[in-house]
Amino acid sequence: MEEEGIPSERIMKELEERTRYDYTYDSGRILGSMISKPHKFAVEVYNKYLERNLGDPGLCPGVTELEKEAIMLIGSLLHHPNATGNIVTGGTEANLMAMAIARNMRNDVSKPSIVMPKSAHVSFDKASCLLRLRKVKVGLDNRFKMNVTELRKSITKDTVAIIAVAGTTALGVVDPIEEISEVAEENNIYLHVDAAFGGFMLPFLNEIGYETPRFDFSLRGVSSITTDPHKMGFCPIPSGGILFRKKNYTKYNSVKVPYLAGGITTQGTIVGTRSGASACAVWALLRHLGRKGFRDIVKHCMSLTDYLAEKIKYLEGVELTIPPTLNIIGIRSKEHDIRSIWKKLREKRWAVGGLKESLRIVVLPHIQREHIDAFLGDLQSVLRELRT
Repeated sequence: MEEEGIPSERIMKELEERTRYDYTYDSGRILGSMISKPHKFAVEVYNKYLERNLGDPGLCPGVTELEKEAIMLIGSLLHHPNATGNIVTGGTEANLMAMAIARNMRNDVSKPSIVMPKSAHVSFDKASCLLRLRKVKVGLDNRFKMNVTELRKSITKDTVAIIAVAGTTALGVVDPIEEISEVAEENNIYLHVDAAFGGFMLPFLNEIGYETPRFDFSLRGVSSITTDPHKMGFCPIPSGGILFRKKNYTKYNSVKVPYLAGGITTQGTIVGTRSGASACAVWALLRHLGRKGFRDIVKHCMSLTDYLAEKIKYLEGVELTIPPTLNIIGIRSKEHDIRSIWKKLREKRWAVGGLKESLRIVVLPHIQREHIDAFLGDLQSVLRELRT
């Protein structure tokens, strides 16, 4: 660190220089991220309330109430307006919280285990490591959904939670959660739905005429849901979300904090200091856009997704992994190594997801028709190169 401070103008100039090769959403070349450019109004609100700390709610009772209202607004999308929960750092923290509660509710189990599909997010591997939970990974059917028959066989007396996914990371697939909910009820097991991505897509897809499976609190077996406003909710990072069916669940991972300036409180989140700005931004954007605003954005994303999926059918050497459920497309190839395709696209400055067996394209609000056409042109060029 320098002895004398550096003028802000010089610092800003250096920042511009140091980040000049970073991808930007405005370029339209980020096609593999589940995060989009946040809505400008959400950014405005976030910046205004940047100093608010929800970890010390006694200092910001107004923002504390706004967080509760934000959770209720999200809950209304998920058929439970009286849900309780928090705006957190993201899906990983939300999933960790749910797993901690599921484990702690079953203190009669000496070797607790969690059952999840092989398509579950890596945050559950982290939860297993941090919380000393044994993982049982269930296979997928031919549509890449959790195999319910295998799920039933995987449940034991040590099972403390079942995880289902509404919008898998790789393909945007929604597990058969209606059936999984029945399994959870039959066995009296905590069911957590990871809808970090799908939670802000599925309710609006249903409203614009797409057939969508049930996945939320309308199913009696669902105990908690992760859904991230900083994904398809268009809010600034960090803006994750965790919602619980019953308020008393939170007592199983809450601790008293006696030293805060705002007075004694309890915390059930993983982190202590928490962004009040995130809660304000989520609350404000949900109110600002309303259901119609979200429907319009989802309609834009799905229109481009359907357009891209149709164009892929006519490209020689690649095909859709499955028809898209959400605004996520998997592209596979029987002719070429998928990593070779990914590397050549990367050389052309396309930021796409490169999984073992497929490319992953996520069509988010920052993507426009001209970006899709440019990508298709470069993909076709790459495929020609690989054939020669």
